[in-house]
Amino acid sequence: MKEKNDILNLLNKIYDNPSYSQRNLANKLGFSIGKINYCLRALKSKGWIKIKNFRNNKNKINYIYILTPKGIDQKFKLTKKFIRIKMNEYEELNIALKKQQKDFQQKNK
Repeated sequence: MKEKNDILNLLNKIYDNPSYSQRNLANKLGFSIGKINYCLRALKSKGWIKIKNFRNNKNKINYIYILTPKGIDQKFKLTKKFIRIKMNEYEELNIALKKQQKDFQQKNK
């Protein structure tokens, strides 16, 4: 589950700002640069992102990360699954809270 949340968070950051460096992504997500690099390569191999370097950049180490249509679709699916999980968690907590309130009221009659 955590891995899917990590991928969703990374896809969201790339979507928000394709020109983030690996260091920026690592800082924003709390990952090591090695983990970011590994994840970006995995996303590229799945066809979810394209990696391009700035042609006019003398440095040649700055890249942009572009979500592909397949990546956007996957981001949507992961977001939908995340929301469904959170809604289920909310319902479970709400049921537990109502039970505790009922128990409390019965004890204090």
